[in-house]
Amino acid sequence: MTDRDVFEYALLRVVPRVERGECFNAGVVVYCRARSFVAARTHLDERKLAALDPAADVTGVRAALHAVEGVCLGGEDAGQAAGDDAGRRFRWLIAPRSTVVQPGPVHTGLTADPEAEVERLLDLLVR
Repeated sequence: MTDRDVFEYALLRVVPRVERGECFNAGVVVYCRARSFVAARTHLDERKLAALDPAADVTGVRAALHAVEGVCLGGEDAGQAAGDDAGRRFRWLIAPRSTVVQPGPVHTGLTADPEAEVERLLDLLVR
């Protein structure tokens, strides 16, 4: 018997100039259905952003990343997704889009602590 649950995660990528396709990781979204858990953590490396696009809108990129965190939290910060369950919010966040902040592919794993998993993945894949 195990006390670990399946979780899914997707990286958040910053693509400052979509036509060039260059990107870097700036966050992670983690969802664990068994625990009705969804959370995002972000970290914007402004030097990487400036290297890919010196004219990038840092404030706009930061706001887009913050919005993802707000959708995960639910409530007023989630906007139209405020009444959705954790799974629906996760699926909405990982839907493909052609904006400056884009979700990467979904990966899976096992965890006993989804909250710790968010921090671990952020440290491992973003910072």
